[in-house]
Amino acid sequence: MPRKLSFIASSSPEAQLAARHLAALYGNERQEDAEVIVALGGDGFMLQTLHEQMNSGRLVYGMNRGSVGFLMNDYSDAGLNDRIDAAVENIIRPLEMRATDAAGAEHRSLAINEVSLFRQSYQAAKLRLSIDDKVRLEELICDGVMVATPAGSTAYNLSAQGPILPLDAQLLALTPVSAFRPRRWRGALLPSKSTVTIEVLEADKRPVNAVADHMEVKSVIRVVVAEAAGSTTRILTDSSHSWNDRILAEQFLH
Repeated sequence: MPRKLSFIASSSPEAQLAARHLAALYGNERQEDAEVIVALGGDGFMLQTLHEQMNSGRLVYGMNRGSVGFLMNDYSDAGLNDRIDAAVENIIRPLEMRATDAAGAEHRSLAINEVSLFRQSYQAAKLRLSIDDKVRLEELICDGVMVATPAGSTAYNLSAQGPILPLDAQLLALTPVSAFRPRRWRGALLPSKSTVTIEVLEADKRPVNAVADHMEVKSVIRVVVAEAAGSTTRILTDSSHSWNDRILAEQFLH
């Protein structure tokens, strides 16, 4: 029996046209009544959709009508129900960011890809890093630092020379951005249940912003990052080109 599908699309004309075409072929349920959300666009739209479907129990199947499309499957209008039935389900566990700003207010947000801290001015950031309440790096001078999930390890983390993690790895990547001191520190791999605390030193002189995926908090003084308890989102990848296949291929690109 065909799945109940709901087609959603980014604002690009190409994605909108594809959504109308596929809805005419396969029908289009309301999102709340659907079993599978079919997202048409690029990686940014997929990330937005995964956030919106957090803990809904619905599966998300993406097809690329954008530019990069690492999170997306190839676009085709043929045999969609069969592709979805054969697809591999991956469960993504997001991070929770708890950021305290200079006024003492606490901000919470979930991150599927990464939580990042960036310098706000020409001055390099000066940070103290603790893992599970134990200080591991007393002072890191850098442009920024991030905590990336396996799902996010091929995104900004990879651009910052961080490691690629298989989706089922019980690990997080702690990766610096342009570390100045200690110059040779290249980051660390952490158990996924770790709690990372980042304190901003000299916050008035060296202001820092924190970002959880697309949610930004300005002028933070302390950020705590840990796996979000009980939160999951579900993504489908074609069995012929699974997520682990994509990650393996990414490591041999040159």
